[in-house]
Amino acid sequence: MHPLFQKADTLSNTVIGAAIEVHRLKGPGLIESIYEKCLLRELFLNKIQSVNQKSVLIEYKGITFEEPLRFDILVENCLLLELKCVQNVLPIHKAQLLSYMKLLNIPLGLLINFHEMKIVDGIHRMILPGANQ
Repeated sequence: MHPLFQKADTLSNTVIGAAIEVHRLKGPGLIESIYEKCLLRELFLNKIQSVNQKSVLIEYKGITFEEPLRFDILVENCLLLELKCVQNVLPIHKAQLLSYMKLLNIPLGLLINFHEMKIVDGIHRMILPGANQ
């Protein structure tokens, strides 16, 4: 089991609650950057450490380089959030989240689509392969 899986799993409930609060106050249909800023504020008010966009070291066949990743929100260094405001969540959206999870070695991710009328219909939970075993 990934050493941060339990922490991420526990935090995911609080983060979903924060996303529900943002959606309750702002409603569906705004641009993603507005939801990102509002959710960062909501997490701050809940005393949950979170960052957006970060540089990571990538190693490939003997070279290491630094690359800025444009993920949406990383919560407590263990839960990755990818925010969308789209008609339909596509496989590419899930692949993007999973790629970031792999690069950052994050055990759990939430893809949250704020376009939904009822936000719980737009939450997709993704687990890094093997992280919960």
